[in-house]
Amino acid sequence: MPHRYSKYLSLIVYISDLLLLNISILIPSIFHFDGEWINSTEYLLFLVSNVTWIGLSLLTKNYKIHRPLVLSNNINKYTMTITYYVALLFCFLYLSRSFEISREVLLSHLTLFFVLSVVQRSVIFFILDYIRKKGFNHRRVLIIGNKNIAQRLKLSFGRHPEYGYDICGFISEKGLKGYNAEQLMNMVKMRRIDELYVCNVDVFNASGDIQDFFHANRSVIKLVSDLQIDMNQAELVHYNDFPVFRLLPHTAQSLKIRLLKRGFDLGFSSVVMLCGMPVFLLISLVTKATSAGPVFYRQQRIGRNGKPFFIYKFRSMHVDAEKFGPQLSKDNDPRITTWGMIMRKTRLDELPQFYNVFLGHMSVVGPRPERQHFIEQILEKAPQYYKLLSIKPGITSIGQIKYGYAENVDQMVERMEFDLVYLGKLKLRTDVNVILDTVRVMVAGKGK
Repeated sequence: MPHRYSKYLSLIVYISDLLLLNISILIPSIFHFDGEWINSTEYLLFLVSNVTWIGLSLLTKNYKIHRPLVLSNNINKYTMTITYYVALLFCFLYLSRSFEISREVLLSHLTLFFVLSVVQRSVIFFILDYIRKKGFNHRRVLIIGNKNIAQRLKLSFGRHPEYGYDICGFISEKGLKGYNAEQLMNMVKMRRIDELYVCNVDVFNASGDIQDFFHANRSVIKLVSDLQIDMNQAELVHYNDFPVFRLLPHTAQSLKIRLLKRGFDLGFSSVVMLCGMPVFLLISLVTKATSAGPVFYRQQRIGRNGKPFFIYKFRSMHVDAEKFGPQLSKDNDPRITTWGMIMRKTRLDELPQFYNVFLGHMSVVGPRPERQHFIEQILEKAPQYYKLLSIKPGITSIGQIKYGYAENVDQMVERMEFDLVYLGKLKLRTDVNVILDTVRVMVAGKGK
């Protein structure tokens, strides 16, 4: 039931990839031979390319489209498949030297195939995102177990309609004791449940009727862990029948990663400040013309290892915005100027922070720096926040993209969960993906 449409979508993507593969060979070949039909050598390229791609597709399982949709993750995985494809293709051509295939045809084929495939995937993902936000292609969900975890799960699904989940019921650990296997099965059938989210492992390990229900149930079952660990920094090992998570050494202090990030930050911030000078000047003029006060605004934030620094922004609020003490911004905040609202929507107010990056206070990508006033409140509710202080804060972050700005401390804690994920993904590739996602947010005006 839950996969009645997804298998067709995967098949459509698979067939369209094969079509694009062959089109990307055919077009360069026709141009290379001045409109004449291709020769036997290009036929060989058709054959080898198709066999190689089909084999790789079976091995990499590249056509499983999961929820939630993350385009950058899918393209990263797809890029790796194409890399393997290129390597295998070159190996074959090297070993079969008797077949001389035009370098122009080969290079044009690989470039065209990659570009067309990425465009195709982007279009499919944006269509799925759109129709799910409109209420179509949804999965019906029943949550079982811990109430607190269930509430967090509900909030997450509510904030992301593009996931396509409808919560159709909740059974607490205590309430579960009043059901037998048959009653649970009837509930799943009556409510047409597609997926079960079990928010307590002890519930899943229960004996008797509950265990019978899980074994007989045909819906997808997903276990939601309440372990406060970064799964990217954990390795699953098995000791006979016991699954054990081995926590790996944290890479936040890795000298290699710090040097790579610093080199990237210096280069990227220098380019932005030099090339963006006309934009900086224009924003400065509009800011000065639309409200009284300075162009720039500085505020003390807490950086790596708890070291304070001054962060710079284009001023988006009235001068006396915090005369009553520190406050978080919110929707329709009267303290924000009209021009300031536009800057916040497009994140243009953050541009001066590239100066902070150049000075070494911040990184381009990293958890957003907070004020000491709010950090103390966050630590009371979520002690694991201290982990974010082990790396430099950033202009943009996974939390900013996936969650957005926070209006209160509880929302800051929720956003923190996304930023903790970043600690296990300290790679330049991750930073590039976050930057690209940020550009999309800026263009779409989805900031706050």
